[in-house]
Amino acid sequence: MGSIQLALSDAAKAETLRGVLSRSAQRDVVCVEIPDLASACVVVVDQAHLAGLPQPLPQPDKIVLLAASDPDSLKEAWDAGVSSVVSEQDSLNTLVLAILSVCLRTGAARSKDSLPQTLG
Repeated sequence: MGSIQLALSDAAKAETLRGVLSRSAQRDVVCVEIPDLASACVVVVDQAHLAGLPQPLPQPDKIVLLAASDPDSLKEAWDAGVSSVVSEQDSLNTLVLAILSVCLRTGAARSKDSLPQTLG
């Protein structure tokens, strides 16, 4: 189902987020310079890393963007098709919630083997 990939310019924030997610999510969490959307269940990027991704984005539903709250940043996210945007001023818990939400929405939160079996 893939890992959670963190591509953030702020290395300290990325490492803190990696630590929190490693305890909260049942996924590998890795800090990367260049995210791989094909192998990730979620990719967390900032504005600088979003600009480096191929356009149009192949799977914008897998992306959580950590962005400034200004209209230009929000327009850039909208134009790229990113629907999960968290403000740089939001708490770490809000960011974690957005990431876990994308995991659930994309169906990557549970593997097929971990789904409950019906009694027959």
